[in-house]
Amino acid sequence: MSNQLSDRINSVTPSATLEMAAKARELRAEGKDIIGLSLGEPDFNTPDYIKEAAIKAVNEDYNSYTPVDGYVDLKKAIITKFKRDNNLNYEPAQIVVSTGAKQSLYNVAQVILNAGDEVILPCPYWVSYSDIVKLADGVPVEVPTTLENDFKMTAEQLEAAITPKTRMLWYSSPCNPSGSIYSKEELRALADVLQKHPQIIVVSDEIYEHINYGVTAHASMAEFEDMYDRTVTVNGVAKAFAMTGWRIGYIGAPAYIARATNKLQGQVTSGANCIAQRAVITALEESPERIKYMVDEFKERRKLILSLLNEIEGFKCNEPEGAFYVYPDVTAYFGKTLRGKQINNASDFSMYILEEANVATVTGDAFGNGNCIRISYAASVKEIKEAISRIKEALK
Repeated sequence: MSNQLSDRINSVTPSATLEMAAKARELRAEGKDIIGLSLGEPDFNTPDYIKEAAIKAVNEDYNSYTPVDGYVDLKKAIITKFKRDNNLNYEPAQIVVSTGAKQSLYNVAQVILNAGDEVILPCPYWVSYSDIVKLADGVPVEVPTTLENDFKMTAEQLEAAITPKTRMLWYSSPCNPSGSIYSKEELRALADVLQKHPQIIVVSDEIYEHINYGVTAHASMAEFEDMYDRTVTVNGVAKAFAMTGWRIGYIGAPAYIARATNKLQGQVTSGANCIAQRAVITALEESPERIKYMVDEFKERRKLILSLLNEIEGFKCNEPEGAFYVYPDVTAYFGKTLRGKQINNASDFSMYILEEANVATVTGDAFGNGNCIRISYAASVKEIKEAISRIKEALK
């Protein structure tokens, strides 16, 4: 039978992070000792006080369908969080809870974009941005950034990328994969450009907000009065609270966008998991200080992995200010042959590291920047030391 699949799904690229994780599982099943530094997943357990809230919800018989846009008291907790942490004032009608921040992003793309609308993506960007845009018949417009500029887009680059078809700007801060953080001053410079182009909606992905090492304070585009009505703030609990499998994300948005995403979600997944929502109420109502022990540990691991990577000839690293990734430039190895294998690009390099060092990373090609690879340090100190030692040996 000929391929009966839609052009839409045939145009989508599989998630590189999930694909590498699957490849690593296959190799482990074959008996190989693979160290996984590909997935963006904290290696901590969900804090006990959050788990206890979930157990309480089970015992209180929360088992029914939830409101499409989230429980009222969860939305209130999100509103409190936005005010406390970001100085953002939202009403309940502006909040929509979804099955993970990825669904939040997908919803927004689906309700805003028409065929041919352009979305500006500063590179590197999270792997799913480009394909989520394509699934909404939009056109990703990649804006290259440099390691020397800490992988951040300038106001001049933004202005140059805008066309009459530009409809949205998407970025993450702290950034996955680079760990870069846009300062309030840098966001203001971007906002000044956007003031000339009122048709552009901003999607500010702040999922790594609390994993910040104290160099640059977190800032939200929606803090600016002249950008508030044009910004969708996306967040969730997966990363900072070690709740990747709980699948809860949310947006704060102009009410008309929130209504539209609620409408869409009602026809796709309906409301998010009831027990997870009850647990997230507790997660957000408690002080972020309660999860600081994880951030402190990530900071120590960052110091360790950077010191080890900087000992490897040919690796160039910036110092990430947030998240739990390093994004080294490995172009020094392009065009070389290692152990009989030709390295032409970041994908070749990442696969070489997997096959020869038994370490799973992710190619920078998946993030819109083919000079680098992404290495997660959401792993134990022992694993980090062993992984970098193996990589160093494989590159001798």
